Amino acid sequence: MAAEKPNASSAVLTWLPIVVMAVVAVVDIVAGPEVGFVPLVSLGPAFAGLVGGWRRTALIGLVALVLCVGLGLYDGLFDGRRGYTAMASVAGVTGAGVAAAVMRGRREAELASVRSIAEVAQRVLLRPVPLTAGPLQAAVSYTSAVAEARIGGDLYEVVASPHGIRVIVGDVQGKGLAAVETAAVVLGAFREAAHDEPDLVGVGERLERSVARELEGEKFVTAILAEVGWDHEAVFLNYGHPAPMVVRRDGTVDFPRPPAYALPLGLGAHGGEGPKPYRVAFVPGEQVLLYTDGVTEARDAGGAFYPLGERAYLLKDTDARSALEALREDLVRHAAGPPHDDAAMLLLRYHGHGKGP
Repeated sequence: MAAEKPNASSAVLTWLPIVVMAVVAVVDIVAGPEVGFVPLVSLGPAFAGLVGGWRRTALIGLVALVLCVGLGLYDGLFDGRRGYTAMASVAGVTGAGVAAAVMRGRREAELASVRSIAEVAQRVLLRPVPLTAGPLQAAVSYTSAVAEARIGGDLYEVVASPHGIRVIVGDVQGKGLAAVETAAVVLGAFREAAHDEPDLVGVGERLERSVARELEGEKFVTAILAEVGWDHEAVFLNYGHPAPMVVRRDGTVDFPRPPAYALPLGLGAHGGEGPKPYRVAFVPGEQVLLYTDGVTEARDAGGAFYPLGERAYLLKDTDARSALEALREDLVRHAAGPPHDDAAMLLLRYHGHGKGP
């Protein structure tokens, strides 16, 4: 039903100029020349310029001008100046409507170009994650808070390295193109370090150095890194990011937290120790959901946060992508409106199939 509303609105706006001119003509004929409704015929091209192309606006303007002449002759307005004034009004509004339609068309073309560029940037920056990587199945969901851009400051990646499956989910401070640029820096450094560094701490240190070089002032990136091998464990490294959600085989939910919280990436120069890796049991049949705070901080109409742990049962679908889509749809229903922050989710399922090390 929701898909029918835009079509109905578009149909109403399309026919509105014609209906308005018809109503003005009928009322003018019924009321007589003393009332002076003829100049209101110019509402037709005025409305046409708001919703139609310039050709259609010009055509409706021509119809309005003919109608104006006909009503003027019927009312005897051309015996004085009133008829010519009404014609001038219709012609002027038609010209303005055509100009508005031309400018709107140019803006729509520019917006379409921006959307296309954003989609290309999305595919380059946030590449599709592999459906399977080692013992894992993966699925991802991303919703940008920037209208029309379809891209923002949240980031994710899954890399099958010689040292295990390495994953990152992060959240760049801020929004828009500046956040996208920072996300590109983080992802580029992670993709390289994930292959080169023998342990997860080394990957994190490479990221910290890369981000510190690129960011200025107090900007930062919260992130969580994960490494999964064939030993039925997941290793996490948390840089001030929300704790992962682990869904056990019996349906129970756990949010394993780091032994000590560390500063986000980019703030290492302010002192404090880096994050300590911590291990969590992760066996076949279990799931790990990595996400950004745009998920847990989404509020409903009453101001309540999204209860992620209570909605873990939505991940029961045997297909990882379908399960994550069900969770995303529930999140959208909870927020009941456009998101106020980027929201990224990365679901990892330990299926245990494939070739071991």
